[in-house]
Amino acid sequence: MGKKTPLYDCHLQSHAKIVDFAGWDMPLHYGSQLQEHHQVRQDAGLFDVSHMTIIDVKGSGTATYLRKLLANNIDKLTYGQALYTCMLDEQGGIIDDLIVYKISDDFYRLVVNSGTHDKDVAWLTKQAQSFKCELTERTDLAMLAIQGPKVREKIPQLFNAEQAKAILALPVFYATTCDNYFIARTGYTGEEGFEIILSGADAPAFWQRLLDHDIKPCGLGARDTLRLEAGLNLYGADMDESVSPLVSNLAWTIGWEPQDRSFIGRSALEEQKQKGVKQQLVGLILEGSGVLRNHQKVIVEGLGEGEITSGSFSPSLGKGIALARVPVGTVGLCQVEMRGKLITAQVIKPPFIRHGKKTFSNMMERENE
Repeated sequence: MGKKTPLYDCHLQSHAKIVDFAGWDMPLHYGSQLQEHHQVRQDAGLFDVSHMTIIDVKGSGTATYLRKLLANNIDKLTYGQALYTCMLDEQGGIIDDLIVYKISDDFYRLVVNSGTHDKDVAWLTKQAQSFKCELTERTDLAMLAIQGPKVREKIPQLFNAEQAKAILALPVFYATTCDNYFIARTGYTGEEGFEIILSGADAPAFWQRLLDHDIKPCGLGARDTLRLEAGLNLYGADMDESVSPLVSNLAWTIGWEPQDRSFIGRSALEEQKQKGVKQQLVGLILEGSGVLRNHQKVIVEGLGEGEITSGSFSPSLGKGIALARVPVGTVGLCQVEMRGKLITAQVIKPPFIRHGKKTFSNMMERENE
């Protein structure tokens, strides 16, 4: 038996197929992964993400600690603002990716992955020993995500007028507190939406309120195809400790300025940058039928080989898509080895889908015009 979120019984009531995910009993789908994917792209979907690890960091040394710990620079943040960042080891390898919220000068909230819980907590605790701050894992909280183009029109039905006004006024990657709800305009689908942190005890009733307002439950299966279409990395597939942000399409998350901020992994990243990296993470779209899968070989004429890190079928595009780590300079078309055959794929810069719309033009279609 795995760990269970406060919403486990709610999933059973909605006839979810339960699977193991990083030691948690989580819903894969509630009948149709495909329908759940389209629900989020076209309307509004609801996810239980309470398996994520929430850690509050408080104390006079908190900001100094996070400046050292994180590759991105928390000094960019104003109150209520969120920041996406990697947490690196000394070699520049990615221990995890996470979101950090600035609540006040001495209070920040981290949301890290569940599959990396033990090593993250150990690393965070070890690095905090030299700073005046206290880490508290918030196992008492639950976390829900409501995502989709029609989410905003449903907010006034879920909150009172004053709360709804504050929520709808949030810029992207900002959060606000409404009574006992911590509400952030963030997500992992490439759609409009919010992530809501609340007491685990209150979560089942709030979940039911969302269902009552026709926000359909969606499982981990749809969450994965949605994030892949959005070009969002998955830890353990698209990056881990063996690679740096520079070869993971995450160079934009590195806070190089000010130059005297000595964050963990900085020296290694600067050396990699100076020498020049040899790989890059790109998007692939299969030109024919079939599904791209993790670890399939990618062959780039004149440059060498790479590998698919995340592959699946895109319900929105009706094609196989993937993220792949390939030689620097890879553009245009490449070949993917599938069951002993080489199949042509188009190379793009992710994402594939943004706010429900395709982000690229099809090379093959252009050539046939």
